[in-house]
Amino acid sequence: MLKKFVSILLALAVAMAMFTGCGNSDSSDAKDTTITVFAANSLSDVMDEIISSYNEVNPDVTFQTNYDSSGTLMTQIAEGGAACDIFFSAAEKQVNTLDEAGFLIEGTRTNLLNNQMCVVTYPGSNTKVTGLHDMDKASSLAIADGTVPIGDYTRRALIHEGILTASDDTSAITSAQLSQALGGVEINNCANVGAVVAAVSEHSNEVGTVYLSDTFGVESDLEILETVSNEISGDIIYPVAQVINEEADDAQIAATKDFLEYLMSDEAKAIFEKYHFIVIE
Repeated sequence: MLKKFVSILLALAVAMAMFTGCGNSDSSDAKDTTITVFAANSLSDVMDEIISSYNEVNPDVTFQTNYDSSGTLMTQIAEGGAACDIFFSAAEKQVNTLDEAGFLIEGTRTNLLNNQMCVVTYPGSNTKVTGLHDMDKASSLAIADGTVPIGDYTRRALIHEGILTASDDTSAITSAQLSQALGGVEINNCANVGAVVAAVSEHSNEVGTVYLSDTFGVESDLEILETVSNEISGDIIYPVAQVINEEADDAQIAATKDFLEYLMSDEAKAIFEKYHFIVIE
């Protein structure tokens, strides 16, 4: 009789284990959520670290990142060539354009960061340039195209200093016009700020203009000649917003919203500030 009772208990235990096991199997079949982030090239390093920090508590969220000039990213979103969940720009102009065209989810835009422009050279260059006002002393300059935010900020700063003539569209000022205004110095027209950093740090060009944040971690490759005041360049605002992604399901949309909120957290703020960004309160 006792053996029969034990057998019944064992049978019940096995059945319960099988039932529990089936529940765990269903849970493990859930697919991870993927968020696609388009961010300005100057944000690549800091965003990689912030994503890594976010994944420590949200390991099921996968990120696809696309880092390039804000103008290029804006065009990619507007032309619909690639699905995107978050656009993080190095200037307001590109976000304004997408917002006005109806590509952004209303109420999700935040002007999150400020930055500063720097005039840089490489250590040991023996350049005679000391800053923005005497860049004409360089043998060659790496300056981003006017459609790239850092290139536009550079042009605005040179107008403020009286080196360039004022223009209704500063982004349209060509490299040839820049060269002429600077006494004929050779201009390397770069596609984005990363290309400027590479051109100077690899000694291809004597001097260039980058963001202060771009100098983080490459102090042995870049020497700051001048940190330009925002009063001269204009505020260098980084807006971030959620993009309308018709391919996203509810889980992806919710994860995107959660990550946007994380970008404004104290944890993210500390990482941004480590990279020399100024978090706008």
